[in-house]
Amino acid sequence: MAVIGVGHLGRHHARLLAELDGANLAAVVDTVPERAAAASDKTGARALSDYRELFGHVDAVTVAVPTELHREVALPFLERGTAVLVEKPIARSLTEADDMIAAARASAAVLAVGHTERYNPAVSAVLPLVSSPRFIEVHRLGVFPDRSLFDLMIHDLDVILAMVKSEVTAIEAVGVPVLTERYDIANARLRFANGCIANVTASRISRDRVRKIRFFQPDAYISIDYSAQEVEGYRLIRREGQRPEIQGGQLPIVHEEPLKRELADFIGAVRSRRAPLVTGEAGRRALALAQAIAEKMETV
Repeated sequence: MAVIGVGHLGRHHARLLAELDGANLAAVVDTVPERAAAASDKTGARALSDYRELFGHVDAVTVAVPTELHREVALPFLERGTAVLVEKPIARSLTEADDMIAAARASAAVLAVGHTERYNPAVSAVLPLVSSPRFIEVHRLGVFPDRSLFDLMIHDLDVILAMVKSEVTAIEAVGVPVLTERYDIANARLRFANGCIANVTASRISRDRVRKIRFFQPDAYISIDYSAQEVEGYRLIRREGQRPEIQGGQLPIVHEEPLKRELADFIGAVRSRRAPLVTGEAGRRALALAQAIAEKMETV
């Protein structure tokens, strides 16, 4: 395997891949020689400056370059049948995402997208418990200056789409430029065909970092704190002839680094030729919804 782009996030890819069983980190690639050398020193992998030197020499790559370069870097590997894990969002446009998905299908290459929250142990624990959500409340608040709002929000959109097995039928959205010329806080209200409503708030001007999602469904309430990897759940228990009783509390969660789980899943998918947890198609759905929300904001 190789990691392409060992900046803020890619260096963690390299660190974890050097430790994980089932794969050998053969190379790290970065156009900044000092970054490649630093990752090489820490992992023992060969340092390269041009990803094209990897063609024909690796089974899989992780791509952690800027989003505008995702298609350019990932496509030639997918066309050669080399497995690719690309960081989220999958691409900067749906057309670029479609090109990558089509290339993966044509060559039978594994294409995974790095929506890391899907690998959060708290999310994994909740997935089988969320059966029929009627209302979902999300707060993802960052400390200024943080990444773009859609970099923040797209994590939750992917989780919501995985939980709600229905199509989005209506979107209301507003974005406000508070401290910069870009949107600093945004809210989207999503209505699904099955009646579920999701209210998603993302901000990069909060004093505190908040990463929470709450699910409300008949007779049950479930809350996830992504950062703390904590889950609280409460259910209304009905027994014939007795008053309904509320039961629940904090669920036991085995803490683990989500990125480590993501990379282990990717390795397993490549070795066994199965689909990863977050496929290229799933990454495209999250991107499509994020872009639809952005368009709604611009027309307000």
